[in-house]
Amino acid sequence: MMSSSFPVVRLKPKANARAIRHGFPWVYENEIVIDRRTRNIEAGALAILEDGERRPMGVVAVNPNSKIFCRMLDRNTEAVIDQAWLVEKFARALALREQIYDAPFYRLIHAETDGLPGVVVDRFGDTAVIQPNAYWADTLLDEMVAALVEVTGVSCVLKNGSGRARTLEGLDEDSAVLVGTAPEGPVPVVMNGATYMADLTGGQKTGLFYDQRPNHEFSAKLCKDAKVLDVFSHVGGFALASLAGGAKTALAVDGSAAALELAEAGAKASGFGDRFDTRKGDAFDVLTALAEEGETFDVVICDPPAFAPSKPALEKGLRAYERIARLAAPLVSEGGYLVLCSCSHAADLARFRGASVRGIGRAGRQAQLIHTGFAGPDHPLMPQLAESGYLKALFFRL
Repeated sequence: MMSSSFPVVRLKPKANARAIRHGFPWVYENEIVIDRRTRNIEAGALAILEDGERRPMGVVAVNPNSKIFCRMLDRNTEAVIDQAWLVEKFARALALREQIYDAPFYRLIHAETDGLPGVVVDRFGDTAVIQPNAYWADTLLDEMVAALVEVTGVSCVLKNGSGRARTLEGLDEDSAVLVGTAPEGPVPVVMNGATYMADLTGGQKTGLFYDQRPNHEFSAKLCKDAKVLDVFSHVGGFALASLAGGAKTALAVDGSAAALELAEAGAKASGFGDRFDTRKGDAFDVLTALAEEGETFDVVICDPPAFAPSKPALEKGLRAYERIARLAAPLVSEGGYLVLCSCSHAADLARFRGASVRGIGRAGRQAQLIHTGFAGPDHPLMPQLAESGYLKALFFRL
């Protein structure tokens, strides 16, 4: 799509043009001059963004139905947003991952930080799962998939249409096989010495959470000969990594029977099925019940879903993180470790740490914070966009 034919959208005089010039990738609806012409731009269309003094700032993708009115695609106003442009983005992203990982299992595209706003691509060997979570990406999906196949050579591409982000953009929630044939069963993924089973068609998000890989690795160092409890375990996350690190036993707790079945299959495939156990139930209820049963563990890990997915949910979310810490801390044996995680971008590190420390204190325990972990390098952080640094993992010794 040639830029010269693009409509123009303009910032209000008081909008923060400097932040956008310095790399902030979004323009909110209240920062744009809205007139009849602007209102008539179709969702997913491309436009030229100008500042309040009509100086061009770049090519943006527009969605008049979203709070994020514009997403910056290219600061060169002459850029042609086509398959060749997408190939260049995929190639740059792939070069980073191939330098770091020795096998093709990683997050290949991490949205804004890889130059493709709202787009997530996770790679599982010959299969890639794409989440086009912004309107422009849905509009250019054919070109995007062609570029993905050209750069990576994957033989299967699946579209995952689930999730809050697509709903906010006004998109459908349809999932589909875009290229090739879907895997017949779960795909085995080896990480940190354990084998995980990823359900790419029926699982959560894209089927596996690669972002916790370095935190699994660090926690495994604390787990030699340990009795481990992994709450909100999904498909065995921290539990399987701890067993690979030499844990005596690991108990995985999750509300999803399907996720726990995949965790059991992963434990068997890894060769430690005899040291692994599961318990299905609500995490808060199970933590309370374990305390009543007098159970203690050397290492307790809690990796809940986003309790604060947005700013309005922040205070309620922080109370939930505090409650998790308060219920989990009494289960940790003297000198043992408590690992608390948050994937809520609305709760920054300081707020999340404060809630966790309050919960530990209310449980009557004292803590040393020995390590703070973040997402792996296949989830790069965009320094100008706080939301890209969503994952936090706090490692406490109690």
